[in-house]
Amino acid sequence: MPTQVTVNQCQFWAESPQSRLPRAASAFFAQYALFGAFALGTLLMPAAAAQNMSPVTVSAPSGGGSEGAPVPVKIANFGQETSSPESRKLADWVMDSADNGKLPFIIIDKVYARVFVFDAQGQLRGTSAALLGLAVGDDSVPGIGQRKLSSIRPAERTTPAGRFIASLDRDIQGQEVLWVDYETAVSLHRVVTGQPKERRAERLASPSPLDRRISYGCINVPVRFYEKVVSPTFTGTSGIVYVLPETRSAREVFGSYDVQDSSRTQALTDSAKANSSVAK
Repeated sequence: MPTQVTVNQCQFWAESPQSRLPRAASAFFAQYALFGAFALGTLLMPAAAAQNMSPVTVSAPSGGGSEGAPVPVKIANFGQETSSPESRKLADWVMDSADNGKLPFIIIDKVYARVFVFDAQGQLRGTSAALLGLAVGDDSVPGIGQRKLSSIRPAERTTPAGRFIASLDRDIQGQEVLWVDYETAVSLHRVVTGQPKERRAERLASPSPLDRRISYGCINVPVRFYEKVVSPTFTGTSGIVYVLPETRSAREVFGSYDVQDSSRTQALTDSAKANSSVAK
C-alpha cells in the first residue's frame, strides 16, 4: 500500500505517482538571491500596458515559400495587461511557432511570481500573482516527487522550469487541481489558507515577488482566479504550461526565438532546411 503523507495540510501518496497530490506551501523566508533578478526585471518592465498589436511581417530568406517573401508574424494578445519582456516574448513565440498545438496555455513568470492564462488562439483570459517554490532554481532534485515533504530541504523547494502538458484532476479530498508535472508532484491549485502563520493571502497580495516565494514547488493562485479563469480554460481539454526559467535563458529551455528579430528568420530557415532534408 502506498504511504499517505500529510504535512501542513498538503497530502500526497509517497509511493504512487498516479495518486500524488500537490505539495502545499510552508512558511520560510523568501530567497533574497532572487532580488537582483527582480530589480533588473523591474527596469525592463514596460512603463505602461501594451496596446493590442496588429500582425507585423518580417522577411525570411526561406521557410516562407519564395525567396525573401514576407512571413506573417503571429503574436499573443495581452490586451491592456502589463507583462515582463520575457513573458511577452515567450507568448509571442508560442503563437508564432504554434508550439501550443492549438491548446490553451499558461505562462508562469517566476521572477515576477505571476501567471498568465491564454486560450488556444493566444488571447489573454486572465493574469494573477502566484505563490511559487521557495528556492531559486530551474530544476527539481531527482526523485523529489517520491519523498516526504518533511525531508525536502529549503534549497530543494524549486518550481521547475520547462514545458509541461497539463490537465485537470481531483485530489483525495475532491478538490480540483491542474496537474503540471506528476513526476515532481507539481500542480497549480487554489491557495490554501489553513495555516495563519504562513500568511498566504497576504503574500499573494504583496507587491513584492520575493514575498510570494514560499511553496515546495507548486503554483498557488487566488481561489477566484482558479475558479473563474484556470478551471474554465482547461475544462474538457489538456493544455500547455510554460514555466519561465530564472537561472537560464528561455532559448536554452524552450528553443524559442524572438519573433521581432533575426533569430526568427534563422529559426525558420533552419526549420525549412530540416523539413527539406526529411522529405528527401
